[in-house]
Amino acid sequence: MKAYAIQFPNPIPYQQGLDLQRHLLKARQNDEIPDTVLILEHTPTITLGNRGRDNYLLKTREEYKKLGIEVFHAERGGDVTYHAPGQWVLYPIIRLNGKDANSHNHLWNLEEIAIRTLADFEIDGFRIEGKSGAWTKQGKVAAIGFRLKRWVAFHGMSFNVNLDLHGFQTIVPCGLVGQPVASMQTITRTTQPMEAVRARLLNNFSEVCNRELEIFQGLEISEDGTISYEQRKEP
Repeated sequence: MKAYAIQFPNPIPYQQGLDLQRHLLKARQNDEIPDTVLILEHTPTITLGNRGRDNYLLKTREEYKKLGIEVFHAERGGDVTYHAPGQWVLYPIIRLNGKDANSHNHLWNLEEIAIRTLADFEIDGFRIEGKSGAWTKQGKVAAIGFRLKRWVAFHGMSFNVNLDLHGFQTIVPCGLVGQPVASMQTITRTTQPMEAVRARLLNNFSEVCNRELEIFQGLEISEDGTISYEQRKEP
């Protein structure tokens, strides 16, 4: 099955990414575009999913503002998490069908993408029963929260590569008290190549979700809603 992957050269604000998702979600529901996966970095942001509670925020909104961190209540599943440059965020806007037409299988697929990507860099990742995401002995590396509308999924997964983890100290990550958060950098004690990690995430998405990706370097949405894809290149 053909699908588009859209990369972005610079970190983008959370609201901009959310607006893009909502526009693409509607277009995918109406079969105006193929399945599309966004892969990007966000500027510093805390998001609370539909299970997230304000008591998982360890600072006031004013304190977050002074730290340069935005706070959003998101429409995805899950609890509270943190985004920042150095973390890849994968937003698959895809129609679920066949054996994947349920939330459990979509969750499994996203976890599998993260676990395979860790293995590509010789890091042992695994699942923990009753908890979503991808874990290592040093802590959680990938957080997952998504939503389905008319059997099209959006939101998705964040994957920690080289980001500064101090932002996680201002929240209770995923509502799990005492559970550590890790990144590829803290596990290997070396800075990881962001572009190489992105390439492996997309390759594993393609294999796990059975989508043949055509990769673009960004997109623009005109006032009339027309979507233009930029700088096409081969996967």
